[in-house]
Formats: sequence, structure tokens, C-alpha cells
Amino acid sequence: MSRHQTVLVLDFGSQYTQLIARRVRENRVYCEIHPYDLSASAVAERDPVGVILSGGPQSVWAEDAVRPDAEILAPGVPVQGAGNGVEGTA
Repeated sequence: MSRHQTVLVLDFGSQYTQLIARRVRENRVYCEIHPYDLSASAVAERDPVGVILSGGPQSVWAEDAVRPDAEILAPGVPVQGAGNGVEGTA
């Protein structure tokens, strides 16, 4: 039995999280949505082929910005940030 590929979407409060997951699924890839604070060990248990960080309204440059577990960003799993970023920092 072959195991399906999994992409994780970590939700930082974006209004597009569901749309992102839908687009991944439309490409016949299993996708799960989780809150941004999912632990690195929980990510490792799911053995994803990729992680998408679905941004929110807060700038990543803000002093109190929320961040994912740093171990999620370790080499080996591609990570894409979507809309998490530089609003209001110009």
C-alpha cells in the first residue's frame, strides 16, 4: 500500500488559508490545516513533503510577531510563506 504525500498549512490568521489548502487538494495532494504553533515533533509525525505558512495581518517584523517552531524550518522539508510579511513596514 502506498502512502500519500502530505502538505501542511500552518495558519497564522490569513483569510486565504482554506483557499490555499483547497488549491493544494485540487492538485491531488493530501493537505492538513493546523494552527501556527504546531510543534516540530507534531510536524515530524506527519512527515510532510512541504509546509506552507499562511500569513496573517501582522508583520513578521513586529516585535511581538508570532512565529512557528524554529525546528520546522530545518533543512529537508520545503517551506513556503504565503502572505506573511511586510504589511505596514515601508
